[in-house]
Amino acid sequence: MGQTIAQKIIAAHLMDGEAKAGAEVGLRIDQTLTQDATGTMAYLEYEAMGIPRVKTELSVAYIDHNTLQNGFMNADDHRFIRTICKKIGVRYSRPGNGICHQVHLERFAKPGKTLIGSDSHTPTAGGIGSLAIGAGGLDVAVAMGGGAYYIPYPKIVHIVLKGALRPMVSAKDIILEVLRLLSVKGGVGKIVEYGGEGVASLSVPQRATITNMGAELGATTSIFPSDEVTRAFLRAQGREEDYIPLDADPDAAYDEELVINLSSLQPLAACPHMPDNVKPVKELGLMKVDQVCIGSCTNSSYTDLMTVAAMLKGKTVDPTVSLAIAPGSRQVLTMLSKNGALADLIAAGARILESACGPCIGMGQSPNSAGVSLRTFNRNFEGRSGTKDAGVYLVSPETAAAACLSGYITDPTTLPPVAPVEMPSQFEINDNMIDLPASEAEYEKVEILRGPNIKPLPKAAELSNVVSLPCLLKVGDNITTDHIMPAGSKILPYRSNIPHLANFCFEVCDPEFPARALAADGGFIVGGANYGQGSSREHAALVPLYLGIRAVIAVSFARIHKANLVNAGILPLEFADPADYEKISLGDELELTGILDGVENGSIRLTNKANGETFPLQCAISARQAAVIKSGGLLNYTREQNK
Repeated sequence: MGQTIAQKIIAAHLMDGEAKAGAEVGLRIDQTLTQDATGTMAYLEYEAMGIPRVKTELSVAYIDHNTLQNGFMNADDHRFIRTICKKIGVRYSRPGNGICHQVHLERFAKPGKTLIGSDSHTPTAGGIGSLAIGAGGLDVAVAMGGGAYYIPYPKIVHIVLKGALRPMVSAKDIILEVLRLLSVKGGVGKIVEYGGEGVASLSVPQRATITNMGAELGATTSIFPSDEVTRAFLRAQGREEDYIPLDADPDAAYDEELVINLSSLQPLAACPHMPDNVKPVKELGLMKVDQVCIGSCTNSSYTDLMTVAAMLKGKTVDPTVSLAIAPGSRQVLTMLSKNGALADLIAAGARILESACGPCIGMGQSPNSAGVSLRTFNRNFEGRSGTKDAGVYLVSPETAAAACLSGYITDPTTLPPVAPVEMPSQFEINDNMIDLPASEAEYEKVEILRGPNIKPLPKAAELSNVVSLPCLLKVGDNITTDHIMPAGSKILPYRSNIPHLANFCFEVCDPEFPARALAADGGFIVGGANYGQGSSREHAALVPLYLGIRAVIAVSFARIHKANLVNAGILPLEFADPADYEKISLGDELELTGILDGVENGSIRLTNKANGETFPLQCAISARQAAVIKSGGLLNYTREQNK
């Protein structure tokens, strides 16, 4: 039987385990990326492992999240990242060079290579044929040191694209349709692989938009074939030598298949407050729009912004709408400035932001109270914009531009279509904002500079067979990492300061939780289905660890967060019967028994001392993860393995 694209790459990179359903496999990683919101912690963890130089083919650190420098904290972290990268062999993309996923797609991602990044939208590079996976910072640090990256061997979902998009319908509408059909839980434990004749009609940036938001499905990653479209993109980036053809075998077998007719798609919008709450734009009615934000790692490419510029040229943004645009990279911004499109955007009334994540991660541009904000971003979780009562809608660049002109959410297919933007035959190439590391002869002389905001890593408590502690928090389904550890301009500068971050843990759900946890000196969190969806931020595990959380007991977990809990030394436990979730209340004293054997055999007993209820919990982790838990987390485990 033939292989899928993902199966071919996994087979070529298999270091440990067996490629079969239900098994855990360890993959050799060719490339890594970090960004500054997660990177400081990742490099502190790498430093703690004691490995002098990275062993990957390529590792890049990007400064793109914490670029609002209000106080010394972000600038200090950037300096730390810059100096440690110089020392350990990592390239450093300076602030202003662009968003990690856009720049990596342009300059570094390669078909057939493995890439993990300390950002959940790392699968963006799947648009060029990379097996690109989001991971916690510690997993990235281990991979940089030459260790395998472990995932459960995934199921493969085949999405067959037929036909071609109509004018003013875009790649964003494709992935919104996939989210509508599969939901934010529909990709858990799976790789989404795209095929069909419709693929050839999509450019690499369009494919990258689709793989980027595959993260919202909960998927391990998403991937497209590497074909002549891929070759043309790489040629235009001056690196055709990186091209290899890559496609599924004709007789490849898939676990699931979904067919989407591109010709019948219409403009869609993800409504508040979840990316799978998708409706046709035309069904939303005459809704007043207060703000439009265009950019992020999803829709900030050259072709995206050229389309917006064409729609706005010679027109003026409605006076009741605030329009902000963030080009995805310096390459994009430079090309727009040289061809006149930037002037068209400015003349129309756009506020041009730096090439960074900006409002997508809550770094400025929060909408007005109860405002309606249309964003070409990938997440619309409650409060993520910085305005808790705002209604954030995820839309295509075409839908966003249409709303700018009318002041209301508008189906762009009702407007005269603009001419499709042709992919450049040659992109503007200038890598002078990517600093190279020191040579093997010089790296020992490099001094690592760190500021006072960098605090030590929290440590896991020793694992014991019986633990009796209170339920310190009970939350429902689809709790995101934004609920657990919020982002935004007030909090992100403290990503290297776990004690300070602890003050904000779960503030969206229960602002009293941090004080309650510290006073209790240990406890449990109880959650519903899909606990920990969203970002790869390991702070959502490290901060609860600091607050004394010994286990999270949930109906089910999102993949990356579950791995991060294990890496931190926190038990991820699941109800054997989801109905048992109802048998626990906030404050109940819970006793876990049989822990030492249970992390290996998969079963731990819970007794609720408040009501006498007793029931089993599942500890669905691999033998390697059980050893990690018993070692007190992945950092300790890695040190022990390297002795």
